[in-house]
Amino acid sequence: MDTILNFIRLYQIDLLDLVEITLVAYLIYRVLILWAGTRAFQILFGLVVLVAIYVLAQVAGLRLIESILSQAFTYGAFALIVVFQPELRSALARLGRSRVLNVITRFEERSQAVADEIVKAAEKLSQRRTGAIIAIERELSLEEFIDNTGKRLKAEVCAEVLISLFAPRSPLHDGAVVIRGAEIVAAGVHLPLTQYPLSDNTLGTRHRAALGLSEETDAQVIVVSEETSQISVARRGVLRRGLGPEQLRDRLAAAAKGAKGEEGARSSLESETSEREALTKTADVVVSRLVAGDE
Repeated sequence: MDTILNFIRLYQIDLLDLVEITLVAYLIYRVLILWAGTRAFQILFGLVVLVAIYVLAQVAGLRLIESILSQAFTYGAFALIVVFQPELRSALARLGRSRVLNVITRFEERSQAVADEIVKAAEKLSQRRTGAIIAIERELSLEEFIDNTGKRLKAEVCAEVLISLFAPRSPLHDGAVVIRGAEIVAAGVHLPLTQYPLSDNTLGTRHRAALGLSEETDAQVIVVSEETSQISVARRGVLRRGLGPEQLRDRLAAAAKGAKGEEGARSSLESETSEREALTKTADVVVSRLVAGDE
């Protein structure tokens, strides 16, 4: 009887345990939301599959497979740091600039009128073959980039204002315009360039900057190419090109409602920037080190 009571007490959960379990579950949920739709999530799924294969190999007595996977897991921690370096840096950057931690007032939701003005400006700039890059701030603050290189403004989002800022003779036309809520808060902002190689050589500095910012923050970045007059949108490290006015409006509206809706926005000519080459090179290095270690 005492043994049974001790067994029951062993599995009793008090209030502190419930709080701890809730916090851990929330952290896991936030990590999955953060990585959802990215290459990190796909790699994480692949690791889960490898762990499952390793367990099955142990149960079935497949010693060769178990030995190979065991050697791979030995260097797994180092490989994960290399492979997930961009995602880890992005996660730390988001954590440091999070509105929750900084207790910053939430920005107003972009209205349909603001989206219409942005679409109108992008369409006019495309027709005139005028290069432009517009960063729309969302949950994560872009103050770091504004403070370092930008010129602060306080203007209502208006197509005419946006077009004038990107006029070739404008002193601020080379940098990005940052929109926060229903206001233009900065212009001439220099954005971080993506560290990944681009599969299309026709993509220029503006596209690299748009991808770089979208990799480090949750901003939605609109690019108008002066060479091709194409309108593109970068978000979460993915560049979607060849968008028309209606497609751009759909994406702006979807982003305002949340990331889940954005994936359902209509698109015609879409090309995702590929990071597989960088991953392949990293994987080759890790594999070569594993082989050298076995020898």
